[in-house]
Amino acid sequence: MSLKAEDVRLEGIAARTAFLINGSAYFSRLAHILRHARKRVWIIGWDFNPDICLQPENSKETLGDLLHALADANPDLEIRILIWALGPLYSEKSLKVLRKKSFPKNNRIDLRFAIQPAIRGCHHQKLVCVDDSVAFIGGIDLMSRRWDTCGHGVRDKLKCDSQGVFYEPLHDLQAMVTGDAARLIASVARRRWMDATGEEYRALPAQAAVGWPDDLMASLENVPVRLATTEPATFFRRGLRQGIAVTKEVIAKARRHLYIETQYLASFNVAEAIAARLQEGSGPEVVIVCTRKSHGLIENFVMGRNRDRIIRRLTNADRHGRLRVFYPVVPDGEKQVELLVHSKLLIADDDVLRIGSSNLNHRSEGLDTECDILFQALKPTHRLAIDELRNTLVAEYLGCAAGAVRNVFQRTGSLIEAITELNVGPRCLKPFATTCEKTTPIAGTALFDPVHPLGRLGSYHLVGHLRRILRSS
Repeated sequence: MSLKAEDVRLEGIAARTAFLINGSAYFSRLAHILRHARKRVWIIGWDFNPDICLQPENSKETLGDLLHALADANPDLEIRILIWALGPLYSEKSLKVLRKKSFPKNNRIDLRFAIQPAIRGCHHQKLVCVDDSVAFIGGIDLMSRRWDTCGHGVRDKLKCDSQGVFYEPLHDLQAMVTGDAARLIASVARRRWMDATGEEYRALPAQAAVGWPDDLMASLENVPVRLATTEPATFFRRGLRQGIAVTKEVIAKARRHLYIETQYLASFNVAEAIAARLQEGSGPEVVIVCTRKSHGLIENFVMGRNRDRIIRRLTNADRHGRLRVFYPVVPDGEKQVELLVHSKLLIADDDVLRIGSSNLNHRSEGLDTECDILFQALKPTHRLAIDELRNTLVAEYLGCAAGAVRNVFQRTGSLIEAITELNVGPRCLKPFATTCEKTTPIAGTALFDPVHPLGRLGSYHLVGHLRRILRSS
């Protein structure tokens, strides 16, 4: 059955989890799992481009070629793809492909476009689930300009979009999960499909699960997880704001270290929560890695300027010198090129980890549809895995081995000191320097980056308000 809006806690156990850093790792594992699909594939995304190559280093086969081959070979397989109706328009690359009407060619591949009921809202979840048994969740859509390696080579010949154009280096992250976690993600996919199309799908009956790849070591095993979904309020039902609640929960749980990767740093609600921790006498170190260069007029005007104001606000709150905000660069000959951070990740100590589609901006808190997953460490092996993920991510930015970060961190007990000591090469983290003195949202934030549909009142709340007026009259 599809989920009800009241089902606000989606909890279970991830039997196995692997963290796939960057598009090359994600796409290659996805190709392997798709080839073992038997009954149903869900692809839920902001955008979708069938012309991308999942493994450009090995084959010119496109995602569309693979999906058509799977459907042609297996008459029992259903492939359901749901993307935001305006996603291809924003990305342009996908729009050119889909205009050709060369995809899909098999009637068991069903591509639909979700129209958000909330004005100005978008469908932003990035989920794939195969046979309700293996699922992927994170910040990576199946679209152009998402494939990159941990090397982030600026002149990498494999790094060009479906039109043959080179694109900038991009860092992102996707989690691969099995067990309850996969079934929960499948249930979110079914709910989104039902909302967009009116068609209801039931969970698949228990069957032999898609096998875990023999050459992939699981990062976590049997770890408790919780899904957090965000949906805008409409005339017909209450919205869900679990994503921002989980984000604040992670921030509150950090005792020694809070590590954040985010495309945007534009939520003043999140900034308030972080500022409160920085003001504590024995609060955590806070390290934030985010994108410096925004794309487009609105992103520069709203996201960029609000980021600068939030950095100033956090700096003012940092009474004990525990805050660092960086943007990454990679070498291009004698120059340095900015690395676009597209991941949406929070790690509190070695205890909790949140990854998903929610950016640290206002619209991800209640206007757009989002889905995030929270991992909760229960035993030493879980904590070691979360520590190792953070060390690996930091090492990628610094151009060193994860072991180097681990050694300095263990010696000093400080993530900031580890970064300072190892941040010496052309591939490095640069501190944000802002001359902005203001700490409040810029004018127009409620218009261009709103928390709710229809300004501060979602349609659900507006209807409730009208009903109260009628009852009192």
